[in-house]
Amino acid sequence: MPAPAQSFPLRLHREGTLTVRDAKRHIPHVLTVPEGATQLTLHFACTPAVAHGLDNMLTLTLFDPHGFRGARHRDGARHDVVISSHSATPGYLPGPLPAGDWIVQIDAHRILPGAPLHYTLAVEIGADDTLAQASVTPQGRPGAVVRKGAGWYRGDLHSHTSHSDAGERTVIDLVAAARAVGLDFLFLTDHNTISPLAESDALASPDLLTAGGMELTTFWGHALVLGTRQWIDWRFRPGDGVINQLAEAVYGRGELFVIAHPGSEGDPGCTGCAWRFGEMMPGAARIVEIWNGPWAGDSNNALALALYYDWLNQGRRLVATAGSDTHSTADYFAGPGFNVVYAEELSEAALLRAIAAGHLYLSSGPRLTLTAVEQDGVHRMMGDTVMQAATVAIQWAQCPPGARLCVLANGLSLHQQPVDASGSFVCELTSLDANWLIAEVRAEDGGLLAITNPLFLA
Repeated sequence: MPAPAQSFPLRLHREGTLTVRDAKRHIPHVLTVPEGATQLTLHFACTPAVAHGLDNMLTLTLFDPHGFRGARHRDGARHDVVISSHSATPGYLPGPLPAGDWIVQIDAHRILPGAPLHYTLAVEIGADDTLAQASVTPQGRPGAVVRKGAGWYRGDLHSHTSHSDAGERTVIDLVAAARAVGLDFLFLTDHNTISPLAESDALASPDLLTAGGMELTTFWGHALVLGTRQWIDWRFRPGDGVINQLAEAVYGRGELFVIAHPGSEGDPGCTGCAWRFGEMMPGAARIVEIWNGPWAGDSNNALALALYYDWLNQGRRLVATAGSDTHSTADYFAGPGFNVVYAEELSEAALLRAIAAGHLYLSSGPRLTLTAVEQDGVHRMMGDTVMQAATVAIQWAQCPPGARLCVLANGLSLHQQPVDASGSFVCELTSLDANWLIAEVRAEDGGLLAITNPLFLA
């Protein structure tokens, strides 16, 4: 005899109590979705919402029987999620609801000392797809070449939308903001989700390349994975050996693993933002974000730059990047550092190759390049290794009044001078003089305006 048809809607209720000892834990709740379900609705709430002047921060990650179905990394005492075959709450993935065991995972990013935290999770499983008439997410073409020809391309490697913690800012809003400031490329890196990437890919045009990514947002540090369109499991911790293996796998796929804002404030104010992976200092990492948001913002960029210089002096040939970490349109007008990359064309693959090679400088406005011509006439640029005695040239443009050029060899001052709006500096250099060379342009108050990637000397 066939099993009786499931009666919809099916309602489930879960609740629990957590204390500060549950911080940085994953609390799974299993629910069984029957055949014929077309819509899943979750209502999560916790109280108290605030303790000691900070929000308790619990987020939800959802898995269906086949794997990841979404997450929305953001503060708040309530999380409401609706998923159907045609549409989904930002952060989550639409599609058929396969029958079987699903997991609603509570990710306890921050639970503050004090009164225990009580949560409730209400689940409704329905067969009436009320979102079926919603617009289907457009699908783009990852890998497209939006502009042919080698040149300097300026863009952002670190950005957010409503699919994580950028309020109600949509993907369309973010792309419009990037166009408004004349960027050539934009990598979208929402926290622990890939849900906005299909829409972002569809918004590419000859004036703006939209590229994939995710910010791997662990309890002990953040990292960008640039070029990915697959969810990466972030449930690991310092000392378990996973993070170096993960980085090597990312590089092996032609994507980029970037340590993000390593000097940032950490717990409790910015939960998980500070870099706490002792085995990756820098371990397998080849790229580090030394400039997050405005130079004088709250990411402690000076400490990140000092750490980067220390790693270079240890003999590590690391690439430096910048990221606006934008969460609102105003961020692009606050003077963040952008990446100016010399690539063979404006495509995601070409940008990833060029960044991996260190062929870029970082700037909030000025143009700044560092090149060398060896004795035999071979030309080198930032990120390259100079193999013999060479003439080094530094060129700048669009510098504000009061700016200064600082040339550093092995982290020590080799040359300093005030600069006009544009100009150049030339010197002779060999490997006896330094292992690496970098040029900075700093403002009158000492803030960084532009910085090259290193030239290395064999």
